[in-house]
Amino acid sequence: MKIGMILDAPFPPDPRVENEAVSLVKAGHDVFLFCLKYAEEKSSEVINGIQVKRFTSNKLEYKLSALAYTVPLYGILMKKKIHQFIEETKIDALHIHDIRIAEAVFNANKSFNLPVVLDLHDNMPEVMKLYPHLQKFPGKYIISPSKWKKKEKEFIKKADKVISVSPEFLENLVKRIPSVKEKLVLVPNTIRESFYTDYKVDKTIVARYKDNFVLLYLGDTHLRRGLQTAIESLTSLKETIPNIKLVIVGRNTTDVVLKQQVADLKLEEFVDFEGWQNVALFQSYILSSAICISPLHRNLQHDVAYANKIFQYMSLTKPLLVSDATAQKRVVENNKTGLIHKDRDVQDFSDKIITLYKDEKLRNELGQNGKEFIENEFSWEQTSKKLLHLYDNLPF
Repeated sequence: MKIGMILDAPFPPDPRVENEAVSLVKAGHDVFLFCLKYAEEKSSEVINGIQVKRFTSNKLEYKLSALAYTVPLYGILMKKKIHQFIEETKIDALHIHDIRIAEAVFNANKSFNLPVVLDLHDNMPEVMKLYPHLQKFPGKYIISPSKWKKKEKEFIKKADKVISVSPEFLENLVKRIPSVKEKLVLVPNTIRESFYTDYKVDKTIVARYKDNFVLLYLGDTHLRRGLQTAIESLTSLKETIPNIKLVIVGRNTTDVVLKQQVADLKLEEFVDFEGWQNVALFQSYILSSAICISPLHRNLQHDVAYANKIFQYMSLTKPLLVSDATAQKRVVENNKTGLIHKDRDVQDFSDKIITLYKDEKLRNELGQNGKEFIENEFSWEQTSKKLLHLYDNLPF
């Protein structure tokens, strides 16, 4: 098939989009990717077999995207670009990445009547409720997550197939919209085998932490990710584990709050803020750690979506400590790859760290279980089979 993927963002980077597209290309499909550009970039190029088509956008369109389901202007502007993309590429099917651009795609497709696959990366209406600009004026009054939720339901009903990232998310959709059960397909975010088989170790990172008992966090550091819990735990943990070090690889605009907390608690020597780092260094950070953490706050988004970091941790034989957010709790408990702490409970977090610190055998067992789970069941090469099956059986 000639598949047209629709992404209303620049490309690269987007690991999920790239993983899906590359797998489809390797399976013999032609994949054309509609994406946006905000600077001087090639309008057309091939990346890992993906035929990338970039359409010029600007800051105004970007800001209008937040109002996609408040005022229709964003959809009108995107519809023209998508119509042009479909005409030029002569695609057989459309694959929409998330709901922000979905209405524009469905409207453009009225002239072509192509089969549509809707790929829900996140529970977007719930994620939006957590955005800082929706907590205050004017965003609080002009952007309505409830409208986005209604639109999401509409698009799910219109699509021929709907992909999502976790069993919990699909269970949630079935409860909300029972009639769509047969069109739902699970394609979780997982890691490629190359992540844990083909990498180079940065010896400077390993040497820097060789004398520390490292708690590692990778990824977005927004407050809802739970790092305040981990930081506060250090006030007591440092008494039992004098060489403990919390290493945070990632960033967010809310880091000022985390850094102030570290300063207020006088924990500067126990916390390293590494900021965003090249993905090629992730393996070195993981290998330098003793325990890898994901202390997510529980909410309607985190309960139905995995953080990809936990699979990166597992693949390199590291034990996990994760919060009881439903999706990650289930996968960690079912596969015995780590311990669970109660969301935002500093004492419980600390107790579980101590348990793992004192029991090296347990750490090794949990780490080995994680590695086997990834190798045997949860690498991208395994989980992408349902995506390929979907397209092998999509009528066009």
